Parts: sequence; structure tokens; C-alpha cells
Amino acid sequence: MKKKLLNSGGIGLLCLLSGLFTVKAMAADSQLQDLPSVNQTQQSDDLSVSATPVVALDEIEQVNSVSQLSDVQPKDWAFGALQSLVERYGCIAGYPNGSFSGNRALSRYEFAAGLNACLDRVNELIASSTSDLLTKQDLATLQKLQEEFSAELATLKGRVDALEARTAEIEANRFYTTTKLSGEAIIAAIGATGGASGSDPNIILTNRVRLNLTTSFTGKDLLITGLQAHNFLSDGSSLQGSLGLSSGLSASSARTSFEPQFPGVDVKTLTAVGANSLELYKLLYIFPVAEKLTLFAGTAAEVSDAFPAITPFYGEGQESISHFGNLNPVLRVSGGTSGSALASAAGFIYSFSPKLDLRALYGSVNANIPQSNGSTPLGSGVFSGSSVIATQLTFKPTKSIDVGLNYSNSYHEINILGTGLTSSDIGALSGVDLGTPVKMNSFGGTATWRFSPKMALSGYGAAIFVDDSSPAVDASTTFTSWMVGLHFNDLLKKGNNAGLIFGQPLYRTQASGAATLGTNRGTPYHLEGYYRFRINDNVSITPGAFVLFNPEGDSTNATTTVGLVRTTFTF
Repeated sequence: MKKKLLNSGGIGLLCLLSGLFTVKAMAADSQLQDLPSVNQTQQSDDLSVSATPVVALDEIEQVNSVSQLSDVQPKDWAFGALQSLVERYGCIAGYPNGSFSGNRALSRYEFAAGLNACLDRVNELIASSTSDLLTKQDLATLQKLQEEFSAELATLKGRVDALEARTAEIEANRFYTTTKLSGEAIIAAIGATGGASGSDPNIILTNRVRLNLTTSFTGKDLLITGLQAHNFLSDGSSLQGSLGLSSGLSASSARTSFEPQFPGVDVKTLTAVGANSLELYKLLYIFPVAEKLTLFAGTAAEVSDAFPAITPFYGEGQESISHFGNLNPVLRVSGGTSGSALASAAGFIYSFSPKLDLRALYGSVNANIPQSNGSTPLGSGVFSGSSVIATQLTFKPTKSIDVGLNYSNSYHEINILGTGLTSSDIGALSGVDLGTPVKMNSFGGTATWRFSPKMALSGYGAAIFVDDSSPAVDASTTFTSWMVGLHFNDLLKKGNNAGLIFGQPLYRTQASGAATLGTNRGTPYHLEGYYRFRINDNVSITPGAFVLFNPEGDSTNATTTVGLVRTTFTF
């Protein structure tokens, strides 16, 4: 005889009449073992509740005898009751492996399924008026079972009541439901040798800690609030300053990946900032306005917040150990990745398709200052001070190739690039007064080709054209930079990444008018290698080193080596 069953069995009738809660319903037949199952387990203290969705079954063989259940023996105390229910009422089935699993906890799904099947069977018996109706002996058996488990039922009820009360208290007092806290702590030992001064600085121990709050109000928007503290110091006490490579405000090619662009000073007000001072480094709101259009705005933002990095070497705490290797210089112009969210910015992201999108932003450094009063060299106001318009076209011609094309137009109240990548950053128009305003047009491209699952070839190219923005001066300069590298995933062990990078840092290649190329010129080169050990999901250690040839484009500077061991904690 074949019957349609619903993940259930006759033991559900036993539950209904005896008041028992922890009873096991029957499962599907072996023909459905290939279907995916859902099993969610939720634990609190010692109480465990397993929820298995009810599955409608095709026709399977009905269990007609309790002897067909492999784990039910005649010596079991419930054998007689199960035998009576199976053979008299025929509303019980075993699991696909032929077991009854009588000691397993019962889910509400299974209880409902078993109860429904047994009630259907009882209704059939009543409707057919057969002689196989409930007997006095059956009722006595059920009453005995109810008495046997009365203490366990009372204990379980108390635990469920306590759990409900505790859950209600947690829900009433928990942190804002749409806010997530994440963080990153970096501790690194850094040493260097070479440079312009001929001295070998001491090994230093540095840190940077960031806490990020991401909040969603609609489920589609995102408010990012970031706090940070670090112990990097200003130019006179910085590593690159000790090497004699930096020129004011710590701009140099010896900068590490996680070092802010202007450590130890607030460039907006030219005031000192102490080590490990708490600062707001990110405040940005991102929200969709149409299916393909997303807007963003914030008073503490960076270009990298809106533009995909493209290169796998990007990751201040996880990948490339140098400032040079992380991003295309065009993204860094005008403090685009200052590490302190230098600008107030607003922009959009438009997705033409999953393979193509366009992003653009306008950023102003001193949007919060109504009038220049001599305390800042960068101007004031949203549209009157130093500013940048930046765009990126990102496309993926194939699954293994990513390409990003960048353009930015910048205006600076003073003669700087604002990248933090080279000492030429300060006095971009060499030979021209530092107070001369400048305008810049910057072009760049970044591409990554993942030619195997664990290896990628990545590189970028950049050109920055600087012109004076003063009627008193006629000057222009061109800077170029390029990089190429191999990135390795899961090298030697899963989760361990490595990188080899070679390229040319920003270098002044052309000058005209009042601008000059400078003296003692030598094309600079950067060679880098690193290996990231993944200790676990939250801790990684990255030893690495990079070598600078003709650092800062000056042939009189000694070859410089910077080595570090970076430990990164994420949570």
C-alpha cells in the first residue's frame, strides 16, 4: 500500500493527546536525499531549538510495523505504545535511513506536520466508522506517558518563559538596529636606510586605529562615520624627514601605505596635531535615487571612497606596504587620499550596465571656512578655495579584466600637487613662488588582468599637467608616473597574498616658462615585495620592503630601503 505523507508520523497524535512537547516527527524518504535541506539552529544558554521546514513528499512506502525502525527495540519502554500507534493507526513514518530517532529534539515544523498527518488518519477512521477507533487501553497508555513526563514539561516551560523575557530585554536595549561597528588596528615596526642625509634612522614603532560606523536608514542607503587615531609625527620627526627626503608636510616617496598625508598637522588651519589624537576621518552619506543612479555627499571624504581601486595592491592594512603601490597618483591629487578625509565632497555613480559605470565628484578643502583670515593657505568656502573635480569610468570587458580611466581638474591656492607621493609635491612649479596658485589637469588609467585564479597582472599610468593660475607668472610643468606588478592569491597557503611591484614614482619630465626641471636629475624607480600571512580571519602579518633608486628624482640621494613588519587586526 502506498500513501502520500507530509514529513510526519503517528507520534504526533501521541503528542496532541498527552500534552508532550519534545516529540520527533518523521522525515522524508530516501528518494529526496539529494534535495537541499535547511536547518537553522538557535541557542540560548542550554536551550536548543532546531527548525526544519516542512517538505511535501512524493509517494513513499508507509511504515506498517515498528520493527521496521532500526533504532526501536522490543526492550524500549515506549515500544508497546509505538507498536500500537503504528499498527493500529498507521500514521507514523521513519527517517530516510530507517530510524525513529526518539531522543532527538522536536521542532515546531515537525510537530505541526506529525499532528496534521495523525489528525487526518483519525478523521479517516471516524468517517469510515471502522472498528479501529481509539480504545480505552490506548487512552490509559497516553495518560501514563503524560504523567511520566510532567516534570520535564514543567521544566521546559520555565526555560522557554525565561528565554522570552531575556529576548524581550535584549531587543528593548540593544544598539541601533541599522548600525554596524567595524574596525582596523595596524601596528608596524619600520626601519630605513639611505636617503639624502646619509644617516640611518632608528627603527620606529607606529600605529593607526580606525573605528567605522555604517548606518542604513532605508536598507539601501549608507551613512559612514569614521574615527581614527595614529602616532605618525610631522615632517621634523617623521621617517622620511630623518632620511632628508621630504620637503615640508612630509611629502616623499618613502611614505608607507597606512601613513596619512599630513601627519602631525591640520593643513586647513596649520595647527599642530598630537600623536594618537582622535579625529573624524570619514563622514559620508551614500543613497540611491534611481535604479542606476546613486548620489553621495559628505564633509569628510576622499576620492577613493567613490572610485574603485581596480588594482589588487590597494589595501593600506593588507596589501602594498608603500603609498606608491596602493593607488594611481591621479586619485591622490588635491589630497584625494590624504588619510584624513581632507575635503567636503558631493558626487554621483551612474551604472550603465554591470560592466560599465561612471563616477564623478566635486571636492572643496575648506568648505567650512567662510573667509580666509591668514590661518590657512588653501583658501575658503565651497567654491572659492582649493578644489577638485574628479571622474572615473570603470568597465569590465571580460570577467578577468578590469579597467579604470581617470581625469581630474584641480585648483590650488598655493603651488602644490597635494598627492603626498614626492618631495616635488611642494613647489610643483619648480622655480616659482610657493604662494602662486596653480591649476592641474590629471589623466590616468589602471588595469588588472587576472590571467589565472591565483595570479594577476596589474599596472597604472599617470600624467599631471600643472599650470600657473596667476597673471603675474607664465609657467607649466608635467609629471609622469607608472607602475606594473604581479599579485598572488593563496600563495603557499590559502589566505596568504603576495605582491611584486616595480615602477616610476612621480617625476618632473617637462617644464616651460618660469618653471624649471631642477638640478641633479635622475629618474626615480621603486621596487617592492611583500608577503601577507593570514593568521586567522581577523589577524594578518605582512613583512615587506621597498627600494627607492634616485629617490625624489635626485641623483645625489643615496639608494633608500624601507622595510617593515605590519600587523593588522580587523573586527
